[in-house]
Amino acid sequence: MGITSHDVARLAGVSQPTVSRALRDDPRVSQATREKVKRAAQALNYVPSEAGRTLSTRATRRVGVIVTDLTNPFYPHVIAPLHDELSSLGYRMMLITERSDEAVAEEKLLDQSMDGVVLATATTDSRLPAQLERRGMPYVFLNRDTGRAGDFASVVDNEGGGRLVARELVALGHRRIAGVFGAANTTTGREREMGFRLALAEAGVGLPEGRVVRGAFEYDTGYRALPALLEADEAPTAVFCGNDVVAIGVLNAALAAGVKVPDDLTVIGFDDLPMASWEVFRLTTVRHDLRELSRQAARLLVRRIAKDVDPAGERLVLPTEFVPRATHARAH
Repeated sequence: MGITSHDVARLAGVSQPTVSRALRDDPRVSQATREKVKRAAQALNYVPSEAGRTLSTRATRRVGVIVTDLTNPFYPHVIAPLHDELSSLGYRMMLITERSDEAVAEEKLLDQSMDGVVLATATTDSRLPAQLERRGMPYVFLNRDTGRAGDFASVVDNEGGGRLVARELVALGHRRIAGVFGAANTTTGREREMGFRLALAEAGVGLPEGRVVRGAFEYDTGYRALPALLEADEAPTAVFCGNDVVAIGVLNAALAAGVKVPDDLTVIGFDDLPMASWEVFRLTTVRHDLRELSRQAARLLVRRIAKDVDPAGERLVLPTEFVPRATHARAH
């Protein structure tokens, strides 16, 4: 017969249930005991059976993370801290990638192989949250949610961030302002645009639809948007972009068109990805804590799995701050 958890328990001088808890890093077991059990398991070449663990606890200690856009540089910066936080809480992360939420087969998520799900690229019209809710699968939103009451989400103050940018541009004397925003079926796209528009309106500055582009949060959206904006009768002197990746597309389009940034055109992003601070970009942007956004989502999901949440929903909102670098200037 193979080595069992009972053999590990005898070698470590603890009970079999303590072995099970120690090997999944249960915080109820002291650090010293966990290390002793792990040394015993290693000495015996013992590998815990995931199937047996699931049967005994009715929990898999696995969490699915759904991301539909891994090509976006934003997501690696939230997936890594999400993995680390889940691991520290005793859970393993399974990354599920599809072209859209709708392509994620329900049976993939509801075959009892996971305890919960993180939705990282949800849209406001996705049917997946309702499917999960109907089947009793705990889930939380990361970065985007549905915007409806009852959501469990870790998000950013997108509207507040949009307001920060508008006030800065107005203070710099800009009046011909454009926006290259995210898709209308994302809360990040809608809320950033809404905050931006409201603050401009409060200052008596309009944002006509002719100076607005909406699209995916990707480089091509920004790169393709700028030429059309520049061809208008009154070209904009400033562009607010839905995220840093879109802003980098605008910066490259400006370079290709011979438009000097920031002398001729101010460009501002959102998120403050690490690449935004690179010398080649030095992008002026809006910052929020990417790592805490993920850690907050992991902790919220684990609490929801444990039924330790407000049943009416919990929307955890991180603050934003304006980060001035080298792509903004006063209007001429």
